[in-house]
Amino acid sequence: MPQLIPGPWFAILVFSWLIFLTIIPTKILSHISPNEPTPVSAEKHKTESWDWPW
Repeated sequence: MPQLIPGPWFAILVFSWLIFLTIIPTKILSHISPNEPTPVSAEKHKTESWDWPW
C-alpha cells in the first residue's frame, strides 16, 4: 500500500503548510483597504426641539 509510505507525503505536507503560514499571510496583509474609517468626534450634535404648530 503506497499510501502508508510517509516519505514524499510528509515533505509535501510540511512545505505546503510553510507556504500557507509564511508567504500567503504576508501577501494578504500587505493590501490596504481603500476606505479607511474616520474616527467619530466625541461631541454630540445639538438638536433643537421643534414645536409642532397644532
